[in-house]
Amino acid sequence: MEVPAKLVKELRERTGVGMMECKKALAETGGDIEKAIVLLRERGLAAAAKRAGRVAAEGMIAAYIHPGSRVGVLVEVNCETDFVAKTDDFKNFVHDVTLQIAASRPEYVSREDVPPEVIDREREILRAQARAEGKPEKVVEKMVEGRLEKFFKEACLLEQPFVKNPDITVKDLLNEVIVRTGENVVIRRFIRYELGEGVK
Repeated sequence: MEVPAKLVKELRERTGVGMMECKKALAETGGDIEKAIVLLRERGLAAAAKRAGRVAAEGMIAAYIHPGSRVGVLVEVNCETDFVAKTDDFKNFVHDVTLQIAASRPEYVSREDVPPEVIDREREILRAQARAEGKPEKVVEKMVEGRLEKFFKEACLLEQPFVKNPDITVKDLLNEVIVRTGENVVIRRFIRYELGEGVK
């Protein structure tokens, strides 16, 4: 089918993906923009997975101080080239990541970063809670795994709903940037400070 230019333009504005990819996705979905977005996102995940093995040693370290100076964030985000690191797209993404960390208090970048002893401790706590609720033993383990998923979604930056658009996760946002830049992009590490935190 011949895809109207205004549809291609709208899809490009909504996804940040190149014109040719947008046109192809719209042609394959019969001009249905919502289906085309899903298709591009699926392809983006595949493209992002292919790029994940590439070395990302450029990028930037960014700081964010929340108005009122009670919360501060430092984050390192890497990409493959200095060229991408200097683009507004990359800088805006890094800024969004600092806002996310300030607002949502993640403890780890991804679930792979959570130490096994923390997961074991969390499992024990969740098991004790389920038993205290009087649940039968065969239900307890299912409840523990379900609640552990909730723990990962709260504690891991990549699994949190994005503060500016809770319909997507930070990982979805990251994958969109990878697709748009054509480079491997990695949130390497972060630290979050809150005034008075830990003071007894």
